[in-house]
Amino acid sequence: MRDQDDGSKIMKAVLIGDGAVGKTSIRRNYLGEDFIEGHLATIGVDLATKRVLFEQDIVKFIIWDLAGQPTFEKVRGHYYSGCNGILLVYSVVDRESFDNASKWLVEAYKNMGPLPPTVIIGNKIDLRLSYDKKKYVTTEEGEAFTKYFIEKLEVPAIFRETSAKTGANIQDTFHELLRMMSEAHNEKKSDIFMG
Repeated sequence: MRDQDDGSKIMKAVLIGDGAVGKTSIRRNYLGEDFIEGHLATIGVDLATKRVLFEQDIVKFIIWDLAGQPTFEKVRGHYYSGCNGILLVYSVVDRESFDNASKWLVEAYKNMGPLPPTVIIGNKIDLRLSYDKKKYVTTEEGEAFTKYFIEKLEVPAIFRETSAKTGANIQDTFHELLRMMSEAHNEKKSDIFMG
């Protein structure tokens, strides 16, 4: 996070995960835009900004929505730089996207070094009941993965399940990430001050 000349703060987050897990739909929902049925692949990277009133401050929240397809790996690398937070998304009805979640964290680590506050998101919970129980990713699996990630990399992280279609937990998820990013920023500032 950095302060702008006008006193407002800038926070940047990167939205990562496999293609077709709902990253863009999550972002659109957070920004108050309509849900679009069907899948339109993000080409390379998409940028969104939202001014948010957060703890009596106006924050310019910048969200880099990175394409999930492997062909964009080289392009994605540049956009991790300077990010204060990560939103890692998988689909609860696409086990492969869940299995690939750790690869995304490795890519982020490769590009950023120690990872900033992270939210691990199991999206598409509205579809969970319409799928064979053996195929979908359970809440417990998402929680266990997040716990493992926190312990292994000592990263502040939380787990949330969302539906970009119904809007379930979207606003809360972004608010929690902003809170964690703000806390990490304040800790860093006090470490510099104390050190």
